[in-house]
This record gives sequence, C-alpha cells and structure tokens, in this order.
Amino acid sequence: MSKHERAAVRVVEPAPKSPASPAGADPTSAGTGPEKAEERLIEVYRRWFEVVPATTDELRDDVFRLRYQVYCVENPFEDPADNPNGLETDAFDVRSTHSLLIHRPSGEMAGTVRLVLPNPENPDESFAVQQVCREPLLRDPARFPVARMAEVSRFSISKNFRRRRGDTLYGITDGRPLPAEEERRVAPHMTLGLIESLVRMSVENDVSYWCAAMEPKLLRLLSRLGIYFDPIGPLVEFHGLRQPCFIKLDTFLNRVKAERPDVWEVITDDGIHWDAFRAKGLARA
Repeated sequence: MSKHERAAVRVVEPAPKSPASPAGADPTSAGTGPEKAEERLIEVYRRWFEVVPATTDELRDDVFRLRYQVYCVENPFEDPADNPNGLETDAFDVRSTHSLLIHRPSGEMAGTVRLVLPNPENPDESFAVQQVCREPLLRDPARFPVARMAEVSRFSISKNFRRRRGDTLYGITDGRPLPAEEERRVAPHMTLGLIESLVRMSVENDVSYWCAAMEPKLLRLLSRLGIYFDPIGPLVEFHGLRQPCFIKLDTFLNRVKAERPDVWEVITDDGIHWDAFRAKGLARA
C-alpha cells in the first residue's frame, strides 16, 4: 500500500493568487540543459506526483474536503451552507469513483477528480451534462451510448499548488527552489495525473466514452496536450460558461500516442492502462 494511503492527508490553507505561467509557453517541453535531454516526461511526473484511488470512507472525506476548498472557498460555485462540516458532496457521488492527486515530496493533496457512472434505472438522467444540455444527440443511444459512458466531473486542482513568485514548488516548502524551466515542466503534471486516474478508473469500470461540461480554457489546455473533446451544441451556463462535450477513449488515446507520445506514457502509466483497456475489449466498444 502506498505511504500516502494513510489515515489523513493534510490540506494546507490557500496561497495568495499569483500570475499564471507565461502565455504560449509549452510547459511539457524538456529543459534546455543536456542533463534534461534524456529524461522522460513520465519520470518527472513520478518524481513529483502520484494518484491515490479514494476507496475508503476516510479517503473519500479527503476528496470532499478538498472539493469544499476548491468549490466553496476558492471559487463561489457551491454554497458552503449546503455543505456542512467542510465537505462538498452531491447526489452524483453515490454513483462515482474518485481519485486524489498527491504531491510526493510533501504528502499534500494537489487535486481530485471523479468519474460519474451511468444510472441503469434511468440512463437519460445519468449525468449532469444531460441536465444542462438538451441537444438531440444526448438522446440518441447510437451516438451517445450512456451504458458505456461516464462523466468526467469535479476536475479540481487546488490553488495551493499554483506557482508563487519567490516560493518553492506550489507554495510547499520541501527543501529547494526549482529552476524556472523545471517548474514549467512540473506544472502540467497535475492535469496529466488526474487524466491518468480517469483512464485507470475507466478501465476498472468498463467505460469506453467520456462526457463532460468543461470550461473552455481547460479544453484549450487539453488540446495543447493532444487531447480533443467533441463539442455537443453551444456553451451552457453551469458554474459559468461550459462546453458540453464527449470523447471515445480509444480514439483519444490513439491520437495522443501519435501526437504526444510523452503525454500518452503518463496518462496510460507507461502503457499499462492501454494494455488493460484493449485486453477487456473496450477499444472495440
């Protein structure tokens, strides 16, 4: 068992807001020195982060606690009064599988994501995207196969882990400051780590498609990593403007492998999830 699957995982207080990384920089590119030339992206990821499946009540409480921080404190998406005890939950959690992203050097929670599974009793009311988007495609089982689908939801990265000027990585004092180029390389690993957890949870639950209502800026970030969702209709209001979208996992993983093999290695755990995905026949679903 991972050392991070312990009784409690600490949540640090939110750091002050800071400027984002420079626009146009490719945070997944290698460093400039020869010592960085042969280091794989997945090696950097594994040095800094790991994903913990939230399979116990205690770990799920850690998920809900971090979601409260992101959705009720850092952003005014949910009313704190509706989420007592500092835990943000909703009706979809009973049909969801959850993961935590852990910053290895400090043991702190960096982010969380859940995969909402279909409702076999009422497939047309399985996902939040079905409630906020009324495009006919969502009612067509041939084009929107709910039984083989799951919804990407509560994709959350804490502001505690955003880079702050003059601080060590993400405001966590773990020893030494990092060169700017390495900080730029490490930053997108939080996103890739959460996606890796989604791929793993999909394999475990026989999921072949994802749907979501995503922020346009997140979709733009994913496209820079070789990940392209298909839009479903226009933007909708759902905690701000969101784009309903979906993706077929084998198409997505094959395209990432062709365009960004370094990213593919991270999100498939160096091919392990892809092998399991194909072995279960999910690529043909």
